[in-house]
Amino acid sequence: MAKEQTNYKFELDGGLKMQVQIKKGSPTCIELQATNATTSLLLHWGVLLSTDKNWVIPSHWPTGTRTYKQKALQTPFKRSGECHSLTIEIRDPKICAIEFLLKDEARDKWFKLNGQNVHIDIPRDATNVSDVSIPEDLVQLKAYIQWESKGKKNYTPEQEKQEYEEARKAVQAELVKGISVADIRKKLQLGGTQMKCDSRQEKMQTFQHIPRKKRDTSYLLNKYSDKATESKISAMSIKDNTSHLDAYAMEGLDGRTILQKTTFKLGDKQLLVHLVNNGDETSARLVTDSREPFILHWGLSKNSAQEWLVPSVNFRPKGSSMVDGACETPFERAYAGSASFQFLELKLGKSDFIGISFVLRSNGQWIKNNGSDFYISLKAADRKHAKSIGDGKGTTKWLLDAIAEKEKDAERSLMHRFNIATELTERARCEGKLGLAGILVWMRFMATRQLTWNKNYNVKPREISAAQDKLTNLLQRIFQDQPENREFVRLIMSTVGRGGEGDVGQRIRDEILVIQRNNDCKGGMMEEWHQKLHNNTSPDDVIICQALLDYIKSGFNRDIYWKTLNKNGVTKERLASYDRPIVSEPCLRSDQKEGLIRDLTAYLRTLKAVHSGADLDSAIATCMGYKAQGHDFMGGLQVQPVSGLSPELPGLLKCVLEHVEDNKVVVLLEALVESRLELRPSLLRSHERLRDLIFLDLALDSTVRTAMERGYAELNNVFPLDIVYFIVLVLENLSLSSDDNEEFIYCLKDWYRTHDMCKTNTDQWALYAKAVLDRTRLALTDKAEHYQELLQPSAEYLGTLLGVQQWAINIFTEEIIRAGSAASLSLLLNRLDPVLRNIANLGCWQIISPVEVCGYIATVDELLKVQNKVYNRPTILVARRVKGEEEIPDGVVAVLTTDMPDVLSHVSVRARNCKVCFATCFDQNILNELQAKEGKPFLIRPTSSNLIYTEIKGTDILSAPEMMFSQSGMSPRITLKKKCFGGAYAISADEFSSELVGSKSCNIAYLRGKLPLWVNVPVSVALPFGVFEKVLSENMNKDVADKITALKNLVAKGDLSKLCDIRQTVLQLKAPLHLMNGLKTKMQGSKMPWPGNEGEQRWQKAWMAIKKVWASKWNERAYISTKKTKVDHDDLCMAVLIQEIISADYAFVIHTTNPLSGNKSEIYAEIVKGLGETLVGAYPGRAMSFVTNKSSLKSPKVVGYPSKQVGLFIKRSIIFRSDSNGEDLEGYAAAGLYDSVPMDQEEKLVIDYSVDRLIMDQSFQKSILSKIAEAGNAIEQLYKCAQDIEGVIKNGELYVVQTRPQM
Repeated sequence: MAKEQTNYKFELDGGLKMQVQIKKGSPTCIELQATNATTSLLLHWGVLLSTDKNWVIPSHWPTGTRTYKQKALQTPFKRSGECHSLTIEIRDPKICAIEFLLKDEARDKWFKLNGQNVHIDIPRDATNVSDVSIPEDLVQLKAYIQWESKGKKNYTPEQEKQEYEEARKAVQAELVKGISVADIRKKLQLGGTQMKCDSRQEKMQTFQHIPRKKRDTSYLLNKYSDKATESKISAMSIKDNTSHLDAYAMEGLDGRTILQKTTFKLGDKQLLVHLVNNGDETSARLVTDSREPFILHWGLSKNSAQEWLVPSVNFRPKGSSMVDGACETPFERAYAGSASFQFLELKLGKSDFIGISFVLRSNGQWIKNNGSDFYISLKAADRKHAKSIGDGKGTTKWLLDAIAEKEKDAERSLMHRFNIATELTERARCEGKLGLAGILVWMRFMATRQLTWNKNYNVKPREISAAQDKLTNLLQRIFQDQPENREFVRLIMSTVGRGGEGDVGQRIRDEILVIQRNNDCKGGMMEEWHQKLHNNTSPDDVIICQALLDYIKSGFNRDIYWKTLNKNGVTKERLASYDRPIVSEPCLRSDQKEGLIRDLTAYLRTLKAVHSGADLDSAIATCMGYKAQGHDFMGGLQVQPVSGLSPELPGLLKCVLEHVEDNKVVVLLEALVESRLELRPSLLRSHERLRDLIFLDLALDSTVRTAMERGYAELNNVFPLDIVYFIVLVLENLSLSSDDNEEFIYCLKDWYRTHDMCKTNTDQWALYAKAVLDRTRLALTDKAEHYQELLQPSAEYLGTLLGVQQWAINIFTEEIIRAGSAASLSLLLNRLDPVLRNIANLGCWQIISPVEVCGYIATVDELLKVQNKVYNRPTILVARRVKGEEEIPDGVVAVLTTDMPDVLSHVSVRARNCKVCFATCFDQNILNELQAKEGKPFLIRPTSSNLIYTEIKGTDILSAPEMMFSQSGMSPRITLKKKCFGGAYAISADEFSSELVGSKSCNIAYLRGKLPLWVNVPVSVALPFGVFEKVLSENMNKDVADKITALKNLVAKGDLSKLCDIRQTVLQLKAPLHLMNGLKTKMQGSKMPWPGNEGEQRWQKAWMAIKKVWASKWNERAYISTKKTKVDHDDLCMAVLIQEIISADYAFVIHTTNPLSGNKSEIYAEIVKGLGETLVGAYPGRAMSFVTNKSSLKSPKVVGYPSKQVGLFIKRSIIFRSDSNGEDLEGYAAAGLYDSVPMDQEEKLVIDYSVDRLIMDQSFQKSILSKIAEAGNAIEQLYKCAQDIEGVIKNGELYVVQTRPQM
């Protein structure tokens, strides 16, 4: 269709000529040309709708357009000589006009038409829908989808025609908006799901995504194994490869404790320092592998690291001499095999020194630590002592005490505070994260105005700036030298301005004088502010300057001035409290407006350069470089761009600034995260301007949070795919800000896959996404708990010492978390969760034990804390945390939680055995509602996919027949037949019987030879019942037996704390020779590896594992369980089932009757990566779960994807399994109460599901799950009753390690 044209010509103010041509069609095109302009031009524009006289931002605009204060658009013209051209497409038929004016950016000049905006009407027929040509096949397809969505009703011919016309109009409207025929056809062929939300899709179509590089997620990985209490100061950043030095340094410790280890690099050699103690005695042990003879030139410090105090004679090792006010001690030569070492020990006794300063001398040469003295903090000993006395527990107490002692001096001025912070940070830098936590707490209390900034002291701005400069320089060195502590260094730097030497701070003082003189504003509020700036400038001045700018731009509205101040925490009272108070309000004239806006805008940059290192504009300008013109006596300023940065970074930062105020934040988030990714390599290497790069990274990180807060509202109008993409961006950002981010990286990889699955509408994508979401929540919980553990004790201890307001102390860690991306990510997960549950048909509850009950609501934080409590009335527990290994307290009829224990975990099985209702709730609001009903009686009625709860009368509970038995306290007594020693210390599988071993051993022996050949059963031997008692009765163990008897008497009297002492005492048992020989014979006869063949140490490991199994008879859960069921604890006997461990790829548990529904025709199973302890034990997250109908065993259906964070893995080893005479009894199920102990320690690894075949390979998944189901069915048929089966998969082979009747 040919386009009709309408032409307009104008001559704008200033002689600039303008021609506008409207070409009607779909879309309507507006072509603009401007001539007589010599510099670049911007079109400042908006559109008008027929119902509104105000400018509106359209949904489509040309490339390069940026928003202006969310009220207008600014689009650059394309220039060719003196001609400037631009084309705008109008796609919305509701737009009736366009208005604009032009701007010469270089000269800051506006061009209008006779002082007004240029207004051009768009002819109404230019967007007539009927003019659009529509392919008939699209109309037919659209009509079919509409009919299908309405339930495929039987239409009359008239209704069919009406549906067809509605479809035509819908497709016409899409075409008018500029959507291509191909795009419409693609959407319809995908099923039309997007067409149902045209209005929401239109909003998302306005996003103009920026190109993003594809990177391997390992690029983001930060992984450190260092503990918070371990020092890592070194002359250069190195990895700790000092195992040979460590081994030698450990010799001769004689039971003394290593408090701290520090490694220094000496060229290609190393110096290792161990700080050790024995009670109150402290020593420093120094070892080096250097062959050159070393002399230690050293002194001690009491008050600061810079002190060199001469050690007294008592502290000087033999051979020491005094030289120039220091002690010199030669190292001693030592050998270990062919290796040569030099060794020295400084014994410092009970001294109150805080550190050792030293340098090394060798062959007349001085060796220093990067030009500075070496320094070893002695305060690790104080830290241990602080914990023992309970004062400042979990903190670097000496540091917090030092801060409190110096606070009176620090509050004199920010210069004093920053100088003191530099000194204390230097002293605390070898205290690891706990030391940095103390500095962070102090500086954040300062930044949030909980501490005094200035008190009766005048200080020049350049002095404050210089003090900041010293502190931030030290912090950047720590950032470089201690990569494991970068996250905390960043947090500290976010509380401090950048600072700078020389002219940087002085400009604050000079520029205000120029502003006052040039704009004739020397009195009133401006003079009061001038006096404050000259004598004690502070971060408040940034806010005051911004408030003045907002006040002036608003037409001198003082309400706006106060609004800006109060929003940022500067009240009228605070202004009046300064040493140089500000009590007047601004009173400026209209003729001063342009000059003040220009000068205060420039001055704001100067203030931010000193006080706001992490301000976005300031941080970008500092790294990209800028110039500031001189005024009068004050010279100009030029900041050079940082060298060596990614060439893509400037363009990305420009994009950030262009979109920083956008309401639609996708492009901004992409640019922010991509900028941080491009910046990352420069942050990880040595750089002369590393500090500026850190502040830029902080600014970008902070802007992600503020952008997400602004853009959160739009998530109500987007598809799940878009929420997933937001999550990807925010999680990438959080990963960039986090140390030890391996868990976040693996979550991120799963979100990438979720995004791809959602985009292609892959089957079960929502179920998979729910598991990824749950794992991400667990990772966020871990991070919050890590912060709580490291920061809150310091906040409480220091806050109390400094008199900080209690509310600020209480929420300290919470506010740290809320200020980062973790809070934004949590909001996104909360937004997506109900969407996924709806798509995957998960509902709000997972019913683990479906029992109808009634009782009184009681809320607890952790089930573990009340497991031994007895409730005297039927109680419905609402518990925040349920790990999976707890006992259910007496009197409890239901446990409801938001935690996610596995359906087949110990606590889940026990709930079903004890007929206790147990359910997980995915909606925190529901749990909050129930918690608010504390003490109220409720009826709980589970269904297959929901849980119905109803408030009832208390009398209804008393009349409920199922409550009568428990209320009467008449639980049946269970009697165990006590087993005696049968004469054999060890037996093989063919000797297993119920008189000698428990059902665990008997069942596994029964399976051998009765299952299909592809079902493997491991070889087993056992220590039968009575062996423990026989060993205990040996003369060699008489002292142990006597001690256990005494402790048992105390436990019988109610002192359950002695259970732990009994367990420790059992571990002191000595092995009789008969036991060792008997076990060796049986294991070798069964072709099992005998540990003793690998040396005495391996046998001792095996013996310790056996004793741990026996000792578990006295664990708290088991003991409480026997008391509840009135089992005589002395009658409980423990056999030990011994099997070779299969180093499993996967472990599984099968219930051959679905425990969730009770369906006997359905098998339910759960499977985890690695060993099965993560499934049955207290490991967070859910296992992969599936169901299979017994009539179609090769058609498993996944009902839950895994969210377990870790897997346990082990090399070839032996496991010693508990096997009591209380296993699987009616009324007392001891399964899972007692410990199974591997001879070797399992390795705990974070799981990457993106490379797990069970998740990624559908064919492999079906094969393995089918094999598990078939094995379960075969075992059930063998026993002719429902079975609870445990097994593993190794290299595709299936092994069953135990089975028992399903309870």
